[in-house]
Amino acid sequence: MIRSMTGFGRCEVTGHDRKFTVEFKAVNHRYLEVSIKLPKKLGAFEAQIRGIMKQYMERGKVDVFVSLEDYSIQQETVHYNSSMAREYMKYLNQMAQEFSMDNDIRLSTLARFPDVFTMEEAEANEEEIWEDLEKCVRGALEKFVEARSAEGENLRADLMEKLELMKGDVAFIEERSPQIIEEYRKKITDRVNELLSANGVQADESRIVTEVTIFADKVCVDEEIVRLKSHIESMKKCLNEGGSCGRKLDFIAQEMNREANTTLSKSNDLALSDHAIELKTAIEKIREQVQNIE
Repeated sequence: MIRSMTGFGRCEVTGHDRKFTVEFKAVNHRYLEVSIKLPKKLGAFEAQIRGIMKQYMERGKVDVFVSLEDYSIQQETVHYNSSMAREYMKYLNQMAQEFSMDNDIRLSTLARFPDVFTMEEAEANEEEIWEDLEKCVRGALEKFVEARSAEGENLRADLMEKLELMKGDVAFIEERSPQIIEEYRKKITDRVNELLSANGVQADESRIVTEVTIFADKVCVDEEIVRLKSHIESMKKCLNEGGSCGRKLDFIAQEMNREANTTLSKSNDLALSDHAIELKTAIEKIREQVQNIE
């Protein structure tokens, strides 16, 4: 199964007095480019999230959004810095002696001095946090891959339809090409005989054969037809095998375009040119679509 590079996945997990929400959004990109936005307290888990993502994707520009709602009661604790309080009192007593003044400092005043009392966040259980966060990340990734796969199947069906239409154009060109040469032979023979018949001169058949051979060499697209057929079958096989085949499909589409251009440049027949143009149009559409395949 092929996968599109565009996709969305979201999951929520609640456990251990916390609620995690993880979202994945992606668009097409030549390589895998990941941007993760998560709360500061979850920053230590970024590398682990990236490691999990590599199990689910190979290409795409992916934005990851992680949010946390913490419902635990004891999130912060008060810390009393006794050494800092002693330092304040030591210098306050020193000031009182130096200026011959009473030290009228009150406990409530001392408690308001910087760093005497500080609020410290309670140490979290990282294993517990990661257990729930990983579950949420994998849940979002599974939905993300599911969306990519559904879009990929739509792309595959559309590409297969376009390839079948291309086969029809290639078949017409293959059938029409020999007819063009035969029509040219008849045209040049009739024209020469018309010009020479008035003087009773017989046309030189060898010269006519030479002219037709030169013309046939200029308009021959046998090699292009063979390669186009091969590229169409290669692309169909690649689409049916699935997997991460976007780069390979893009390369095949480029080769198809090269053969279609050569075919069109050799054409001097209106019907054949029309089908060569249809080929190029279909190939351009295919090239646009395979850009979005992982």
